Amino acid sequence: MPRPHRFVTEEPHIPFDVDVLYEDERIIVVDKPHFLATMPRGMWYRETALIRLREQYGEPDIIPAHRLDRMTAGILVFVREKSCRGAYQMLFQNKQAVKVYECLAPCRPIARPRFGTVTPVQSPRPFPLVRRSHITKVRGVMTAYEEPGIVNAETLIERGSLLTNNTDSQPPACSLASSATAHGSSGQLMCRYTLYPRTGKTHQLRVHMNSLGLPIMGDDFYPRIQTRPYDDFSQPLALVARRLTFVDPLTGETRDFTSRMPLR
Repeated sequence: MPRPHRFVTEEPHIPFDVDVLYEDERIIVVDKPHFLATMPRGMWYRETALIRLREQYGEPDIIPAHRLDRMTAGILVFVREKSCRGAYQMLFQNKQAVKVYECLAPCRPIARPRFGTVTPVQSPRPFPLVRRSHITKVRGVMTAYEEPGIVNAETLIERGSLLTNNTDSQPPACSLASSATAHGSSGQLMCRYTLYPRTGKTHQLRVHMNSLGLPIMGDDFYPRIQTRPYDDFSQPLALVARRLTFVDPLTGETRDFTSRMPLR
């Protein structure tokens, strides 16, 4: 058994697997579960996607091409060949990869954000809409926040089906009058939302949804910090990086990956 990191002597086991969806000699694409950090940080070392892959393949040079929050599940790309690192990382830095997320959040009229703008795409219909704002994340502070400033975060948000007891079904678009309803822990009607981030600020999707009065189900940071034991895996954040598409910088092939992680 591998020895623990010298700065992390003990950490809770996270009982979810990292599913490998694709691999070749250059990259490994995985379906990351909720609760598993992308790479070591704080109290987490071995219980991270990066260290699990390095141990699984016996390849210490594997690194992530981009990151997902610990609480966010979905598609994550790792680079295994040193000479290819820059090419794949630049895909994400230059916003050449197309990301699509899904989440569950309250199905109700949006609130007016304190900062930034909300622009309906098909006015007077409220959705889809484009949310723009300036998001700041201070190192060492758990949450990000919006403030006046030049826009550095933009998200296209679509509202889809009302959540039913069968989350695999595709009922009609959200209607507050629908009798086929499902509720969040506070008894609210819940809808499925599709999110298209056009920028990549820390916690951007969570901040933007919360600013609209639609906090993502299971979010223990927004609208307020809720403290739970580190080994409590009972309430995952209902946010999944559902689809990732990009043109491979070395082969020119179109890569298209879809997460199988459920929204719970």
